[in-house]
Amino acid sequence: MNKMDSEFKGDERRQFLRLPYKTPLPYKVCKKETISKMLQGYTQNISLAGLMCNIKEKVPLKSTVWLGLDIGTLNICEDLEKRCIIQQKGILGKVVWADKKKNGSYDVGLRFLTREEKTEMSLPLIR
Repeated sequence: MNKMDSEFKGDERRQFLRLPYKTPLPYKVCKKETISKMLQGYTQNISLAGLMCNIKEKVPLKSTVWLGLDIGTLNICEDLEKRCIIQQKGILGKVVWADKKKNGSYDVGLRFLTREEKTEMSLPLIR
């Protein structure tokens, strides 16, 4: 039994409730060779801890990603701003899971990086 199973019981074992939120999602993978390339996906749902999105490109697990979310339109934006790392009008997240779909796209789970966390790498300037 993992830690999450022991902490959260019932049908929904997440710390934060996920809300349906479908909107275009511009994003960048935070690596020197990819940081200048703006990519496009779509969000599926969102919570205070992260989001699920659908993208065309394969992004490695544990990659840091800049997410161009319009947090001003989200009902949970005030809490996101308090918890998350905001940079260049976007939120930084880490890829925690990915599932390749039959159409060749990927459903991806991203966990928002929090202010308390130390990033594992020095992030390049996001332009």
